Amino acid sequence: MRQTQIMTIEEKVDTAYKAALLSEAGDEEGYSRLIRSIPMPPYLAKIFKEKIGVEFLLNGGWDLSEAEAEFGSDWLS
Repeated sequence: MRQTQIMTIEEKVDTAYKAALLSEAGDEEGYSRLIRSIPMPPYLAKIFKEKIGVEFLLNGGWDLSEAEAEFGSDWLS
């Protein structure tokens, strides 16, 4: 799991906006890379873990730093 600096809400919104612009321009790879750089909210990570599975989270390139901070470093084990 990669560690990132804490993103402010403004940074998250700005990043999501830039990702949306990439998607509108047809750059789905750029969109995916950028949107996955936004830390996944812990509640959503927990739901994905329970409903979709750990592999989805581990292999998806998601930023799980906020979930790790809330649930602990071994929460996916």
